Amino acid sequence: MRRGAVSTGVLVVAGVLAGVIGAWWVGGARAGQLAMPTTHGEWVFIPAGAGDSMRAYVAYPERKDKAPAVIVIHEIFGLTDWEPTVADRLAGSGYVAIVPDLLSPRFGITPPSPDSGRKLTALLTPDEVNTVLDTVFGYLNRLPAVRAGQVATIGFCWGGARSFRYAAANPALKAAIVCYGSAPDSSLMGGIRARVLGVYGEDDARINAALPDVTRQMQAAGASFRSEIYPGTGHGFLKPGRRGSDGPSVGQAWAAISAFLAETIGS
Repeated sequence: MRRGAVSTGVLVVAGVLAGVIGAWWVGGARAGQLAMPTTHGEWVFIPAGAGDSMRAYVAYPERKDKAPAVIVIHEIFGLTDWEPTVADRLAGSGYVAIVPDLLSPRFGITPPSPDSGRKLTALLTPDEVNTVLDTVFGYLNRLPAVRAGQVATIGFCWGGARSFRYAAANPALKAAIVCYGSAPDSSLMGGIRARVLGVYGEDDARINAALPDVTRQMQAAGASFRSEIYPGTGHGFLKPGRRGSDGPSVGQAWAAISAFLAETIGS
């Protein structure tokens, strides 16, 4: 009797949890925040030189052939719970996606406090970030499941700026997606060989005021750049909880990102 009561209780709880999780997943997908999850995601530690290692989350798609790959670059707060969901989303669309914890080679795993993460991230130099991204780029190109050479970056806020700057540092990069991030100095733009897509929120003048100059400078450098400003959104709108994150612009932006990746690195 006791075992039966316990079993029944477990089944009831499991049923409730399944319902809650199912509702959350469908609601998130409807809001454009999540797509079909990867069938396999794992945490790895990648050698990063001088005895250091870098923690990263890698998400794999379910497909029979090799896949193009995307490096996901986190915000200034370090690697949080959200960025792996972006990797899962990309894997659900057929890409191998990796999210490196850029703090980990120097400071260890990102601390749980956003303020602590922000303070540590501010200590990373641009060259240091590019070196770590080179390590990730090399790691991806050695993975048997990856279509070598077909690699893009996508970054958010601080990570968007690093995605843009890394395109200037790595001529082998095929594409860079800049989500509400600033551009590198115009003197670096001549080194950009990747095609660049900018995704911006309407109520984000701090970033958007520079867009006319960025467009002009990229054209003068002979670099490919196109951008879109999404209505009803603010800075960081692709992340849940930000201004406009529950509106239609999120789905529209992800559709544009998906189309851009298919154009530049394949699908």
